[in-house]
Amino acid sequence: MEKNPISPHDYVERVLRAYRQTPTTRGTVRQADRLVAVELQARGVSLEVVQNALILAAARRLMRTPGAPPLTPIRSLAYFLPVIEEVMEMRISPNYFLYLESKLRQLAVVNVPR
Repeated sequence: MEKNPISPHDYVERVLRAYRQTPTTRGTVRQADRLVAVELQARGVSLEVVQNALILAAARRLMRTPGAPPLTPIRSLAYFLPVIEEVMEMRISPNYFLYLESKLRQLAVVNVPR
């Protein structure tokens, strides 16, 4: 559970904002994405877990073999559900996700369409 509880509405909005801002996503939110966020809130999945899963999945998609064909953008928050489950079972230092997030920022600068 969250250290500082937030309202269900704020939780959903924060999840959707994080999803929209995640590299490799389309950056748009559909009703189905909102329903997934509501489900995550109802299950008690922490915002930290969701954010870490978004970071991990985006890093995996961006840190691929050089020359590999580009992947299509992620179109649904549901794409991240298996990674959310994976992160919930991980016993990794939060510093690892901070490291990945910094790498994503570097990659986002490099991969900006010109």
